[in-house]
Parts: sequence; C-alpha cells; structure tokens
Amino acid sequence: MTNDNIFSGLKVVDLASFIAGPSAAVILSDFGAEVIKVEPPSGDLWRHGHQIPPQPRAKDAYPWHLANRNKRGIALDLKSPSAQQVLEKLVKWADVLIVNTPHPARKRLKLEYEDVVHWNPRLIYADVTGFGDNGPDAELPGFDITSYWARSGLLSMTRDAGAPPTWPVAGSGDNATAVGLYSAIVTALYRRERTGNGSHVTTSLLAEGIWSASVSIQAALSGAEFYGLHDRKNPANAAFNVYRAADDTWFLLVVTPDKLAAVAKAIGRTDLLTDPRFSDPVKLVANMPQLTAVLDEVFAAQPMAHWAEVFSSVHVTFGAVRGPEEVINDPQLRMNDIVVPLEGAGGKLTSTISSPIQVHGVSKVPAKRAPEIGEHNDEVLKELGFDTKAIERLRAGGAIGKITEPATLAAKPGERPAPASKPNQPAVKA
Repeated sequence: MTNDNIFSGLKVVDLASFIAGPSAAVILSDFGAEVIKVEPPSGDLWRHGHQIPPQPRAKDAYPWHLANRNKRGIALDLKSPSAQQVLEKLVKWADVLIVNTPHPARKRLKLEYEDVVHWNPRLIYADVTGFGDNGPDAELPGFDITSYWARSGLLSMTRDAGAPPTWPVAGSGDNATAVGLYSAIVTALYRRERTGNGSHVTTSLLAEGIWSASVSIQAALSGAEFYGLHDRKNPANAAFNVYRAADDTWFLLVVTPDKLAAVAKAIGRTDLLTDPRFSDPVKLVANMPQLTAVLDEVFAAQPMAHWAEVFSSVHVTFGAVRGPEEVINDPQLRMNDIVVPLEGAGGKLTSTISSPIQVHGVSKVPAKRAPEIGEHNDEVLKELGFDTKAIERLRAGGAIGKITEPATLAAKPGERPAPASKPNQPAVKA
C-alpha cells in the first residue's frame, strides 16, 4: 500500500464540538489532512464524555480521543475582541472550516458563512445543525438522541410491541451524520477542483436520521400499510425474526423464500414445509405465532456455534447479538483495520476505531492521540504569522489560554461534570 495520503496538504479548521463535526474532521485526517482543533479555554465538554452517565466509565477520555485524534489543538475564546484576528488568519489558512455552533450564537460571534467567506472565497464552510437551516425549529439545539433518533421516527420503530422507547446507543446518530458531512465536504472539494469556487455545505442530524429511516419514511409517503411494531412471538414473518440458542445467545435470522426448503432440511424439520398450518399462505399468516413457537423450541436445543455452522452450510444470513466486550474480540475488526493502534494516549487506551471508509491501495495515517487543551497554541499561532509578542498580547487579553490540568470533576450518578468555566462556544451536539 502507498503512503501517498489522499488529502495531504489539505488544511482543516475544526471549530465544532461534541461528535459529528469533529468526527467528519477525523475522517479527513485519516487520509492525511492537517486538522487544527479549536475549542474554548475551558475545553470542549466532550472531553468529559467518559464521566457522564450512562456512558461507560473509564479513567481514559476514550470519547475525546475517538472524535479528535490526529489533530493539533488550540484554545481560543471567540468572545474575546482580539479573537477575530486569529479567526481571520485561520480562515485564510484553511481549505475547510467545520462549524456546529447554533446560529443565534454564531451570529453573535461573527461566525456565519457570510462573516468569513470574504476572507477566503475558496473556503469549504461545512455546517452541521440539529434540525436544518430553515423552519420553526431551525435554531433549536439538537442532540443525536433528539434530532436523529426521536424526531426522525427511528426511535419509535426500534423497539418491540408493548415496549416504551428506549435510550439509543450514544453517538450512533452523530457518527452517521459525520459520514454525511464528510461526503458533503468531499463533494464541495471536487466542485472546487472543477470551478475554483468554495462552497457552503450542510447537513443536519434530522436529515441524516430521516435518511437512515428512509425505507419506512418513504413507505409513509407512499401511503403504505404498516404491520406495526415488531412482536417477536407474533412476527409479521417468522423467517425474519430473533431467536435464542441453547447457550442463551440471541441471533437474528433472515431466510428469504428461495432458502426456506434448504433451511427446513438443515434444521431437521422438513415437515414444516407440508404442515397444513404453514403450507397455505393465508393460514401461514394466521399461524405465525405457532410457527415461531416451533422454531423457538428447535433453536433452543443447540448452542449458537451449532446454528452458525448450520446456517453457514446453506448460505443463510444470520447474526449473533454481541455486546461491546465481545465485539472487540471479533477477529474481523483487526483483520479489516476496523480497530487500529492508537499512539500516545496512555493508560489502557492503546487502540481506536478507524473511520469506515477504505481506499484500496492507500494506507491511512497512523492514529495519534487527541490534543490537550491549547496544546499547540504557540506552534499554530506562529505558523499563522503571529510573533512572540503578539501571542503574549493575545494570552494577556484572554483570547487564548491553556489549562494544563483540565477540571474533570467526577459526576455523581445522574449528574453532568462541570467544566472549568462556562464555555464560550454554545454547541449543537452534532
């Protein structure tokens, strides 16, 4: 594989916070882009993500490194009058600027596209919001659990009949949105190659959630008749259902019509093909609970390893349900560079998750730890043209800062850890 990184020389300023925007920058960095992470002197609140229940607790700031690896970091108080001169130089330096500050705060900070594009007409201004740029809720802050999951309909559909909506997996909507934002940035870069012009590109957690739920949303747009929420014991289709093996492993089974006879033979129940309760299509629909009960009994007789062998022998799609502690031991992850080494983070944090995009023949940049607050202030500012005296003036005026030991107050159950001081960048968690 070649070490000629695709985005070598591409300059990115990441002004976003939490997950979606920063993760889009991570994907660019994986392919060689130079990324400067800008956060307030108090630090991005996501630095404390590993201490906020119900996030899994750890000593190492694993969410921070995941969303901010490979970046240099500066601490900039955008509310400071002298911060504008730093922002101007950053925009002039950048090819891509990523922002997720809510628009009301963005206007006050003079951070809108119209505020900065005159400094750099070739700039790709990448904007991620909770609910989109227009409409009655355009200015609302959004989290992936509210915008991507709840508002899109996904949360209402990802549960069994009779069960209340559950709490979705943290960051899942954010990271899907990050891939969408990355795609918008790359599309704009391609346009710039053809026209020489920069672009203002955007996506939202809501748009990405609707896209993820689009089969069902399109069905609603088409006036389709819905079966209702999934009921495992009375499914719409017993061949598309969840079952449990003898070792208590749950698994998803997807048997297409052309595979029914082969599966019935493989599990030793060819009688099901001629059973009058199931062989007639009309009766089959009425007797789905009975067929499910039969299959429950069959699958409960053998462990998952047995059924994996059986299903594989007839090329049937299935998936054992695994928890995070099991997933990390799956050999597929390392053999496909899904999990890769992480350099320099310390503690137990020696591996991280690579972005889900691979270009055959091109290797990614080795993953390196995320920056400390303001770690590269002087280095970056000197590259932007500030001399030592100018940097000291910025520091004395409060425009830049560094916290050598960030305040990571331990949270009691149900509480959020307090930042060192009130952050200057109100953020959409996007």
